[in-house]
Amino acid sequence: MIVADSALADALISAAIDAGELILAARAGSLAVEKKADRSPVTEADRGAEKLITARLAAAAPAVPVIAEEAVAAGTIPEVGRTFFLVDPLDGTREFIRGGDDFTVNIALVRDGAPVMGVIHAPATGAIYAGVVGEGAWRGEVAAGKVTGRRPIHTRPATAGAIDVVASRSHRTPETDACIGRYRVGRLVSAGSSIKFCVLAEGEADLYPRMAPTMQWDTAAGDAILRAAGGRTLRLDGAPLAYGPTGAPGAGAYENPWFIATGGVEPIID
Repeated sequence: MIVADSALADALISAAIDAGELILAARAGSLAVEKKADRSPVTEADRGAEKLITARLAAAAPAVPVIAEEAVAAGTIPEVGRTFFLVDPLDGTREFIRGGDDFTVNIALVRDGAPVMGVIHAPATGAIYAGVVGEGAWRGEVAAGKVTGRRPIHTRPATAGAIDVVASRSHRTPETDACIGRYRVGRLVSAGSSIKFCVLAEGEADLYPRMAPTMQWDTAAGDAILRAAGGRTLRLDGAPLAYGPTGAPGAGAYENPWFIATGGVEPIID
């Protein structure tokens, strides 16, 4: 069965909202924290949200495989074809554990190596972003499980003056700082999780360089929203950031290269 993109987007939005409610309910209780094999933290909120999302995606598009962070960590990595989902059920787990607000639910659809649909929900703030490449991107607020105040968002045009840069709050590296140093910077905005892509998509900043490890489920939803809003995400050789298994073993098959995400600014590519 072929599912229309509009119906599929609705399913992704609904799943993200319900996963967000589950995550907040889990944090309100007694939150047990474990360590995965790579020493990164995981909670029952991560696993519960992923279980909910994958069940919803299976109901909405049963023929489309799902690559989800916690399943991959447990060794479950399905084969994918031209079309598949990428899911990070709780991006920013460390911030979530600390009691902060900077964590998100990320769901994306990939076709032919490119993210074509993405939903990002920030449960603690209620913000939700969505984008379908070729149709546009929008932001709304979640209240009582429903989206309100939906409005289109767009990247802002290039400027001849200083640019605003958004960078990771927790994963700044010397290489990232060196990249930032090549531009005339007005504001340097620190943000966590996939919200960095949304800051560009809303036209609140111009550039997001990432010279540190990320996985495809970290970036696909935000990248789709940014592309739908008029932006780009490029590897350091100038090619678009691509999605799909790289041939590396295990979870490494879904590791990203370093990249620069941009609104209207032409990035400096060597």
